[in-house]
Amino acid sequence: MIFSRGGFRQTLFAAAALFVADIDLSPSIAAEPVSVDPVEISARPINRFHIGRDEKQFGPLEFVGGLEMTSPSRDFGALSAFRFVKPGSEFIGVADTGFWFFGTITHDAEKRPSGIQNFRMQQMVDASGQLADEKWDVDAEGLAVKDGIATVSFERNHRVAQFSIDPDDMKPPFRQLDFLVPAWELRQNRGFETVTYANPNGQHEGGLVVVSEKSLHKSGNIYAAVIEGPHKGVFTVKRNGDFDITDGAFLPDGDLLLLERSFSMAGGVKMRLRRIYGESVEKGAVADGPVLMEADMAYQIDNMEGLDVWTRDDGAVMVSLISDDNHSMLQRNLYLEFILHED
Repeated sequence: MIFSRGGFRQTLFAAAALFVADIDLSPSIAAEPVSVDPVEISARPINRFHIGRDEKQFGPLEFVGGLEMTSPSRDFGALSAFRFVKPGSEFIGVADTGFWFFGTITHDAEKRPSGIQNFRMQQMVDASGQLADEKWDVDAEGLAVKDGIATVSFERNHRVAQFSIDPDDMKPPFRQLDFLVPAWELRQNRGFETVTYANPNGQHEGGLVVVSEKSLHKSGNIYAAVIEGPHKGVFTVKRNGDFDITDGAFLPDGDLLLLERSFSMAGGVKMRLRRIYGESVEKGAVADGPVLMEADMAYQIDNMEGLDVWTRDDGAVMVSLISDDNHSMLQRNLYLEFILHED
């Protein structure tokens, strides 16, 4: 989801998309390759998470460092989701303006993020191989990566589609997945912001899980579903306060870490990390769990939209976050990195 300078942007369309599950979307005619454009990135290090203060520990999360990213490219920004394809270094991501992005995070001798290398962007193409540039069709919000396949969730024209990963030539989607939640229950600009793979050793055996931003069940809780795996089915996530869900990833122990955001004219932007008990992610259940950390504008945050969990070479469980600047001069593109300390 996106918001403008004056508050959350009004949805652009009034009609819900009609979803057809498990369609083969391979184009019948080969499309021309789409250009992959190198993008110059300037990255300013962020050494303090709490502005003007030196503490590193925020609940169970220890701030490692961050980057504020800027670029002269008019396409750079609107970063909605990302996943590392090599832990803590090479990544793939999606922007809600209909772009793929790729790059590498570099770290210094103290293991703090130090810069961005080899950043490039490529415009998405539709099922026929044509450039996709209508907001209705390209509002990419969630991303999961496994075995060379990128699974992307889209809002407005609600769908979950799969693509073969080729950073030099991203092709059209080859499949759409049945997301199980009735399409009419998905709000226009509050659809699936999270798509992630469950723990391979857990109850869902690595199956795909989707969570909406704020598509509410009649109970007031947030629609979600296990859409692949041995226990497919719809569940809900307990809505906790005025926060909406913007991304999520499973932790090594099988719990689901959710990134949440709220915005008000009075309080500005806030972010929150909530740990959802893995056993509560189940068909028909209401999933819930504790808040690990909450931050407001006194901290180095913005419109926090993307999250990934990875394991550092020394065994530390890492949480990385990115923000979406909505191409607004009043917002920032941030990358933040934390260690999650387990009890």
